[in-house]
Amino acid sequence: MEGLSEDEFPCSSIAVDSFLRLGFAGSAWGLFIGPYEAGKKGFTGTARASFVVKSVGKYGTYCGLFAGMFAATRCGIRRYRREKDWVNASIAGAVTGAALAMRTRSYQQIFTTAAIVSAIATAADYSTAI
Repeated sequence: MEGLSEDEFPCSSIAVDSFLRLGFAGSAWGLFIGPYEAGKKGFTGTARASFVVKSVGKYGTYCGLFAGMFAATRCGIRRYRREKDWVNASIAGAVTGAALAMRTRSYQQIFTTAAIVSAIATAADYSTAI
């Protein structure tokens, strides 16, 4: 399996893999940040435990959703363009950032988030290509 390239796997498999990996990382983040936030809000006992469980689910879902959406978009763009370059990550970052910022319903925040995520994804992809 080590010698296989990313082109030999379906985009759906890459997206699910990314969703699960970053989803678990987000769940771990929620497990660590949940008690801190619960303490700041003054929750104790059952309310604190419920808040921590909700934090684990929220952070795990958001991180997994972001990773899965980015991976599927990047893979699809790569297959469509038949190129492996930084442009794929840039477009996928912009699409993913805009899609996740849609909840705000503010065009300024949508465009800003799309630009920031695109820049970070481009820089990360470019740094791994060197």
